[in-house]
Amino acid sequence: MNLKTINLKKFTESTKIERSEFVDDLGQAFETIGFAAIEGHDFTSNDRDLLQKNIKSFFNQSQIEKMKSHDPNAKGQRGFTSFGTEHAKGEETPDLKEFFQWGPMDAKKRGLDENILVPNLPEMDETVSRAYNKLEAIGQDLMKAIALHLCLPEDFFISYLNQGHSIFRAIHYPGQTNATQNGIRAAAHEDINLITLLMGASAEGLELLSKEGVWLPIHVTSDVLVINVGDMLQRLTNNVMRSTTHRVVNPAPEKQHLPRFSMPFFVHPNEKMPLDCLNICVSDEKPKEYSNITAGEYLHQRLVEIGLA
Repeated sequence: MNLKTINLKKFTESTKIERSEFVDDLGQAFETIGFAAIEGHDFTSNDRDLLQKNIKSFFNQSQIEKMKSHDPNAKGQRGFTSFGTEHAKGEETPDLKEFFQWGPMDAKKRGLDENILVPNLPEMDETVSRAYNKLEAIGQDLMKAIALHLCLPEDFFISYLNQGHSIFRAIHYPGQTNATQNGIRAAAHEDINLITLLMGASAEGLELLSKEGVWLPIHVTSDVLVINVGDMLQRLTNNVMRSTTHRVVNPAPEKQHLPRFSMPFFVHPNEKMPLDCLNICVSDEKPKEYSNITAGEYLHQRLVEIGLA
């Protein structure tokens, strides 16, 4: 599948008409397939390459070195999480991955758990910090456009995001000598958060499930950000916007020995944000489908379901 590519500069730097076009294009993509591709953003290829270089350096360390950045009380929300720990909702077999997670760079100021530093890779923390702040700003611009599409005030989400706890996750899928789990590296799942921003992964493998029940590989250039709806936004909009099921599969047999590195940025609001279905998304023809819950309560519920809490 070739995702619809839209230019963020049409929203941030252009005329009222072009802003409106961007809002409509993003809203339509999120209401139909739940995915889109963004160009014209501030996250450069140099940012991506430097980030990927540092991430590869971390995962190429020994398990002993990696475990120095592991906190068993972090529930996978900070620092390093070992291979085979997380599984998709409803699955018992763990995904074939290990990962490292960072929260906001000013986590202490927001009353959140602080990030875990990487002791022997001095460039990594600064590189991640710079990338996190850029991606957080891009995420806020996208949420402004979503608010306008939903006929909400442009800054509807901003107060929740300014004190939010978005997550940057670096994922390593090790190369395989023998294909396992029917070729699945990460089982079919939906993201928990509002929206996800995905920088170019180092190898193919991402697939989404179409409305017709067909798995479609996603093809984009390395310079775009792939963005998708998460369950929090689907819940908030009473299924108007789609949190599309997706997975990561193995590449062709001759490439299965190669590792895959992926760098998603999960946009999360403040835990106190209510995820009650918006009134504008509820009607006699489209009755409310979800009970009231806060973002924090919902996050905890999902972390339990995927084996991290």
